[in-house]
Amino acid sequence: MHVRDLSRFLFELSESNNRAWFVMNKPRYDILRAEFLEFVSQLITQVSRFDTVIAGCEAKKALFRINRDVRFGKDKSPYKTNFSASILPSGRKKPSEGGGPAYYFQLDGNGRLFFAVGEYMPPSDRLKAIRNHILADPKGFSKLLKDKGLKEIFGTLQEEGKLIRPPKGYDPDHPHIEQLKLKNFMVWTECSINGMDAEQIQTILLKGFKSALPLVTWLRCASD
Repeated sequence: MHVRDLSRFLFELSESNNRAWFVMNKPRYDILRAEFLEFVSQLITQVSRFDTVIAGCEAKKALFRINRDVRFGKDKSPYKTNFSASILPSGRKKPSEGGGPAYYFQLDGNGRLFFAVGEYMPPSDRLKAIRNHILADPKGFSKLLKDKGLKEIFGTLQEEGKLIRPPKGYDPDHPHIEQLKLKNFMVWTECSINGMDAEQIQTILLKGFKSALPLVTWLRCASD
């Protein structure tokens, strides 16, 4: 994967996000997309060495389309300005569909790498299962929150969309009530990749994904 060429393409796309420009630059896109697919395939192989559950994930199924869904948003730009992938055992790209915890990352035209692990906006039944798992395994959850490797790279669980009040049916005095208010069970971070090559990016992702394995393992134990 030629990182500099990919960043340049995505930067130019963000400046000229229209069909005419994209059609003219489609040959560039096709080459970069093929390189990114190979990168994701190699990443899956490496991740499966410490998380064998995702060994069967197909790289093609892990990649997100570059076309945006413009039906419901105010932004009618036709294309995403990043290359992204989500690695799950099921092959689903969206953890919100109930596919369980995922390893996600994206690269953009500003030389930024964003990566995340966990479950983003899981459906209501899955969210309930995770919350009930906290009640059933408070010690294990406490240990997870204190994990040094996880905290070193990602910090704490993200609080985007967190409820103001305790969810209905849960004790407001529970020691993990703040986590029970969460609607995402995910960690994420980002860094600059300017000047880096594909191997260096893969190293960063593997270190981050491996550090979040305790979160992945804990979430998989949350039965519906």
